[in-house]
Amino acid sequence: MSGIEVLIEESAIKSRVSEIARQIEADFPDGEMVVVGVLKGSFIFMADLVRDIKRPLACDFIRVASYENDQDTGIVRMEFDMTQPVEGKNVLLVEDIVDSGKTLRYLLKHLKTKGPKSLKVASLLYKEMGTDSKKLVDYIGFEVPKKYVIGYGLDSNGIYRSLPYVGCI
Repeated sequence: MSGIEVLIEESAIKSRVSEIARQIEADFPDGEMVVVGVLKGSFIFMADLVRDIKRPLACDFIRVASYENDQDTGIVRMEFDMTQPVEGKNVLLVEDIVDSGKTLRYLLKHLKTKGPKSLKVASLLYKEMGTDSKKLVDYIGFEVPKKYVIGYGLDSNGIYRSLPYVGCI
């Protein structure tokens, strides 16, 4: 597409998703596993990831918002919560991108109140913002520069999610 700089090719994403799936299989203890996607941005990454994890698992979603018109509002608000209990279960939270870590910190605090057996985080992308949020993520697909990224689930005002690669405008 015109005006989009490709940062991560589709083939590299597919390969890395498979690597992360192998890590998750090795790292998660036995027991029930629930993969929780953070909507809307993580849905493509989560779909590919759960298809590649070769063990029984359940899927659920949570939706929070902190952006409006591509601008960070500074406030994280819960739009809807998971529909199934995770108490005593191994939980994998799936994010599209972690940058400041504000949303992720909010979600981790929220999920810990639900009593999971274990809680880990997978994020397709990580953008360093000087907030030390990298330590919150157990599985990182790729690090990206300080640019507004789109594609593979990430949007700009609701469009570009369907791109098979990650790019920037």
